[in-house]
Amino acid sequence: MLLQKAFDLLEKIYPEMVDIRRDLHMHPEISFQEKRTPEMIAKYLEDLGLEVKTKVGGNGVVGRLKGGKPGKTLALRADFDALLVNDEKDAPYKSKVPGVSHACGHDIHTGALLGVAKVLSHIKDELEGEVVFLHQHAEEMAPGGAKAMVEDGCLEGVDEVYGAHVEVNFPIGSVALNDGYVQASSDAFDITIKGKGGHAAEPHRSKDPVIIGSHLVVDLQNIVSRRVDPLHPALVTVGAFQSGDTHNVIPDKAYLKGTVRTYDQDVRDQVENELKLICEKTGEKHGVTIDVNYNRGYISLYNHPEQTEYIKKLSTEIVGEENVTVKPPDMGGEDFAYYVDALPGTFFWIGGGNPEINAFYPHHHPKFDVDEKSMLIAGKVFLSAVINRSS
Repeated sequence: MLLQKAFDLLEKIYPEMVDIRRDLHMHPEISFQEKRTPEMIAKYLEDLGLEVKTKVGGNGVVGRLKGGKPGKTLALRADFDALLVNDEKDAPYKSKVPGVSHACGHDIHTGALLGVAKVLSHIKDELEGEVVFLHQHAEEMAPGGAKAMVEDGCLEGVDEVYGAHVEVNFPIGSVALNDGYVQASSDAFDITIKGKGGHAAEPHRSKDPVIIGSHLVVDLQNIVSRRVDPLHPALVTVGAFQSGDTHNVIPDKAYLKGTVRTYDQDVRDQVENELKLICEKTGEKHGVTIDVNYNRGYISLYNHPEQTEYIKKLSTEIVGEENVTVKPPDMGGEDFAYYVDALPGTFFWIGGGNPEINAFYPHHHPKFDVDEKSMLIAGKVFLSAVINRSS
């Protein structure tokens, strides 16, 4: 059986996958500054005999494997950028780059997908269809790498697209998934309140941007609670409020920074318009100018039902029905959304949590780590998706 043959090969090369992951973990590169990582990935794929394109949409790498028989073309995606987070765990593969680490598991994703590529290259003559390996840069920082890679043609000729993310909140040996909207669009806003400074003992001679900003923080929450349909998820969070630097001076300016998360495009438009309107009217009320810089980030991530059910069926066969769970939708952002916006596909989560090896710290934490055996589960789901879809 071809699938079992593929699984056996994956188990055999698992130590190599671990070596790849640990090498990446020790040499992390942040978004849009990846150089060593894409070069390593491209060489690995070229050595397997794949057709390889580099600098796709920036620093992306795309490998293409043609099977010996006609069939569908599936794309599989792994991201490879790291974070500006210092690595504080005690491990032999600890990051060698101060202030930078793979604190989100992208090294796991890359190790798993390269393992899948090696397995499929060994059985390509028996394989139906083609497989496109999307090794993506800059997932962690808007505007991200996915949109640019799609615009650069990475999905040309592809029928379906699949992606996975390791998740420490789910135990090793499990798979989590859901259809429909599973993650939100991610926008950012910067607000500058141009008041009139003065002496703290003479507030009547000033236009206090701190007071005005305080009103804004409260009023912006009314967008979600009183203006957006409660049946449509939305979130407005002010994450920074900065003004002044001493006790007895009213400053000239105040600055607010925040994020907006939504699923529905109409709600996204509504929240942006409402936010700008509130700022405009608040400025008029207090006789000041309020500037708004609103930047749209990733679109919301929608998992197509047919492809999600397909991965659920395959995952059940691999890890057992009791280990396949529903991943509740959340307001996080993920630029895999651009792939499934262009083509049918789904994004799922692979359990990587294991308290016995301290793999329980949350993503983006300085001590983040995962159980490396999650690469085997991710690899087997990908292999099963390719082999079963083409047959």
